[in-house]
Amino acid sequence: MGNVLGVGIDLVSISEIRDLDERTKGAFVQQTYTSKELEDAVGASNYYEFLAGRFAVKEAVYKAICGSFLDVNFDFRNVETIKQPNGAPRFSANIELLNILKTIGAEDVLVSISNQGDFAIAIAQLIKRE
Repeated sequence: MGNVLGVGIDLVSISEIRDLDERTKGAFVQQTYTSKELEDAVGASNYYEFLAGRFAVKEAVYKAICGSFLDVNFDFRNVETIKQPNGAPRFSANIELLNILKTIGAEDVLVSISNQGDFAIAIAQLIKRE
């Protein structure tokens, strides 16, 4: 399998994501999510539940990296979560974040998302393959 270099977890209120989007007239969503995430959100059964889960992933990845590697300059907007054909989330990163992962010795980030009531939770693990 591999070694875990860092772990992050985050809990997000779905209604707070909806309220933030409404208060900012869509600016929060446009500045936080990638075009692929927004495309997937439009096709989801619950738009804001989907976005809350993706935001929780961004925060969990941030915590996994910065909690273990304090000198890393990190922008969570570089984290993208794509939906695999079976519906499971999969971490994806742009070149800037891939370079950070390489620098700290991480080769992958495993993520999981769950929703219950008004909450979405995500966990992220930085993995170094053996």
